[in-house]
Amino acid sequence: MRVDLLTREFPPHVYGGAGVHVAELSAVLAQHIDVRVRCFDGPRPDRPGVTGYDVPADLADANPALRTLGVDLRMAADVAGADLVHSHTWYANLAGHLGGLLHDVPHVLSAHSLEPLRPWKAEQLGGGYALSSWAERTAYEGAARVIAVSAGMRADILRSYPQIDPEKVVVVHNGIDTDAWARPAEEAIAQVAAAHGIDPDRPAVIFVGRITRQKGLGYLLAAAESLPADVQLILCAGAPDTAELAAEVTERVNRLQQQRTGVVWISEMLPREQVMALLAMATVFVCPSIYEPLGIVNLEAMAVGTAVVASATGGIPEVVQHGTTGLLVPLEQLTDGTGTPLHPERFIADLAAALTELTGDPDRAAAMGAAGRQRAAEQFSWAAIAERTLEVYRDALGA
Repeated sequence: MRVDLLTREFPPHVYGGAGVHVAELSAVLAQHIDVRVRCFDGPRPDRPGVTGYDVPADLADANPALRTLGVDLRMAADVAGADLVHSHTWYANLAGHLGGLLHDVPHVLSAHSLEPLRPWKAEQLGGGYALSSWAERTAYEGAARVIAVSAGMRADILRSYPQIDPEKVVVVHNGIDTDAWARPAEEAIAQVAAAHGIDPDRPAVIFVGRITRQKGLGYLLAAAESLPADVQLILCAGAPDTAELAAEVTERVNRLQQQRTGVVWISEMLPREQVMALLAMATVFVCPSIYEPLGIVNLEAMAVGTAVVASATGGIPEVVQHGTTGLLVPLEQLTDGTGTPLHPERFIADLAAALTELTGDPDRAAAMGAAGRQRAAEQFSWAAIAERTLEVYRDALGA
């Protein structure tokens, strides 16, 4: 069986959980089948079996959505010979849809997020958001199978795209490589902490994520104002969606730094080894997202052995066990697609309370971190997820 994986992100250009997912999944699937990866961001001559595409020159100055569709057309032409195509995120969904039609093979797609539930992207793409939404809807409605990364995500898919046959939508969770994600040596942790001016003797809360509305960074910054004075806040936050959002976050972080010590903002993308060291030295990892189909970053924190405080939305409750591997913060939200909290002040207060609870009890936080590491290893291994994905492939080909 030959399967072509179509993706926006692939190493070394990985910006979020979807890129991590494809990199890990492709490596495990390659042990069983012929896997070809097709991705954005130019050729990968040093990576056998990986074809990278540049944006067509005549679209270089076009709307970002049009540039994406230009790459999709090239991918669709090149999947000739595949038995099945498997696309990831709206960036590559249309390539999978058109490639499947053109070459008469099944198209399977993995849903890592949904455009109808990210309306703030109109700030970033303008009219391109209408194009990305059209591309996603067309691909979902035409796909042979849709893989949801959580049961929460499956429910979102069926609500957003009611024309899809529910029998075609299956759940296969994201995974984590617990050999690659593990607690570093204490010396390495100390070196990274010192390099960023973090005090190892003070409790710390860490956030890792892009600066985008869905990650809920604004709510965290508000909650941080009421954390105990000795608690540090480490923000590994970069790649803002818009200049306006970047300016908003900059202003709020600066204000917070004037109010309290120990607020560290790291805007550059760090190597995995440094991220693991920062996660390991923190008392608590926080995920204040208002939209999160699964949240692979929670799995990464758990694999390193760090307790998690996260909003109870999307697929997060399927990963974080409340009271065992961390604490879930209740979140009532609007159902208009924005995910806006119905009671933002209550959410901020509850988030601050959960963070205060665990940073004030480091022994309990450490026990939760150990339980999280065990859960990640037992329930979210890539070997099991690859086998489940292969079952979806066989089912689509059999149909």
